[in-house]
Amino acid sequence: MSFSYDQELHAMVNDFAPRLFAVVQEYGAESGERDGEIAAWGLAHPDGQTDVTSVEGTRRLSLKSPERATWWFSREKDVSARLIWFDSVVGER
Repeated sequence: MSFSYDQELHAMVNDFAPRLFAVVQEYGAESGERDGEIAAWGLAHPDGQTDVTSVEGTRRLSLKSPERATWWFSREKDVSARLIWFDSVVGER
């Protein structure tokens, strides 16, 4: 089975597209349970270069890797940050 030109273009775009992720800040709630919120959105490019923008748009970062964003968003006392990769296929929500 051979791919059509259109299928080849779509495959190329999918192979080289940046990956979308959220930076989620987590902290302990008064009840003792953990709570969290999305602090920023990021794009990880195939070469590792990463662009991150805070949810409110006041902080924009250009980093060497997505993992470095967790340091920037976990600098407050009792706050940790982690990445959650967006893996849904567009149109399947």
